[in-house]
Amino acid sequence: MNTEILNETDAEVDLDEVVALTEYLGEALHMHPGAELAVTMVDSAAMSELHVTWMDLEGPTDVMSFPMDQLHQGEPEKPTEGQMGDIIICPEVAEAQARAAGHSTMDEILLLTVHGFLHLLGYDHGEPEAREEMFALQRHLLLTFFAARYDGRTDIPTPTEV
Repeated sequence: MNTEILNETDAEVDLDEVVALTEYLGEALHMHPGAELAVTMVDSAAMSELHVTWMDLEGPTDVMSFPMDQLHQGEPEKPTEGQMGDIIICPEVAEAQARAAGHSTMDEILLLTVHGFLHLLGYDHGEPEAREEMFALQRHLLLTFFAARYDGRTDIPTPTEV
C-alpha cells in the first residue's frame, strides 16, 4: 500500500499510526502492495467547503472519501490494483466526537480512517443491510488492528451516529 499522508492542520496527529493502519487495511482487504491512497487532515473551514461542494451540506463533517478507480476489495490470489483515491479527515470534528464518545482523538481518527477506506472500496451505509455489513467489517478491522498493535487491546471506539 502506497499511502501519501498530509496534515494541513495544527492538530497533533500520529501520522505514522495512520499509515500503519492503512498498510494493515491494505493487507487485510487484499489490496495490491502498489495500490495508492492519499490521507489528508484538514481544518474545519476546508472540510466545510468540501462538504458543501460535494454533498451540498453545510458545516464540517468528520470524514469524506473520494474514490479514483472505483476499486473493490481484492481476494488473496488476486489483490486489487490501482488508485484508491483520497480520504479527508477533519481532526477538529474528530476531537469533538471523541470527547462526546469518551475515547481519544487518535482512536477516532483511526476509526474514521477505516470508515473512509471502506467507502473507497464501495462500501456504504445508506441501507440497513449495507450498513450492518460495513459497520461489522469496520469493527472487525479496527479490533484486529488494535489487538495486534496494542498488545491484545480489545476496546475500540464506537462510531458516532450522524
